[in-house]
Amino acid sequence: MSGTFAGKRVAITGAAGGIGQTLCRLFGGEGATILALDKSDKVLALADELAADGIPARAAVVDISSAEAVAGAFAELGEVDILVNNAGYSSHPTMASTDPAGWQSDMHGNLGGAYACTHAVLPGMVARRSGAIVNVGSVNALYALGDPAYSAAKAGMIAMTKAIAMEYGRYGIRANIVLPGTVRTPLWEQRAAKDPKVLETLQRWYPLGRIVEPAEVARVVAFLASDAASAVTGAAIPVDCGLTAGNIVMSRELTIEDF
Repeated sequence: MSGTFAGKRVAITGAAGGIGQTLCRLFGGEGATILALDKSDKVLALADELAADGIPARAAVVDISSAEAVAGAFAELGEVDILVNNAGYSSHPTMASTDPAGWQSDMHGNLGGAYACTHAVLPGMVARRSGAIVNVGSVNALYALGDPAYSAAKAGMIAMTKAIAMEYGRYGIRANIVLPGTVRTPLWEQRAAKDPKVLETLQRWYPLGRIVEPAEVARVVAFLASDAASAVTGAAIPVDCGLTAGNIVMSRELTIEDF
């Protein structure tokens, strides 16, 4: 099979979600064997769909907040050439609504889960002297945008990414992180169905005047995982339609020029 990732085994967490499914199809379309992980059993149907489309795929139902479950899943799935730590969630939108148990849950489900998956695949990558890890963070790691536990976890993922790049570069292993802004996933489509103006409100804050599409995140992840980015490691790259470039709403209100 030809393609950018021919012969590569690509593990993708959160595979059943909007970005996750897009990642599976992008990597699979470029020749990769997909190892799809998700806490939802929908990932099993996804693997069947990929296989029906000619993409070799295996699936594991696993809650990545459990290091033991993660270790077992990767032991069963086998070697991993590329790991995409895509899984994540937030269930506590404010600090006031976050109790200690909630804080720990969001931290384990994001930062802890990404660490557990990384820990599981690194020995094999070290032995083969090659590998790529791409973490999917969030612009929340850079700004206070709500969801404080989730945001803290994503900020921690930046630090973890840089630590991996520093320590494991000598083994030919690269680690990078993408920081998406608001992405048009089913979750946001559901919110838009309830409040048709929610996306219009969000788009005001993005210099490109729109939110991010899942494929736009997936393409940057694929670039970072590919040989085209062979000298890129330890990078944190926003994929956010310009959100982190500056405060466009404030700029428009303060400037005399109407742009």
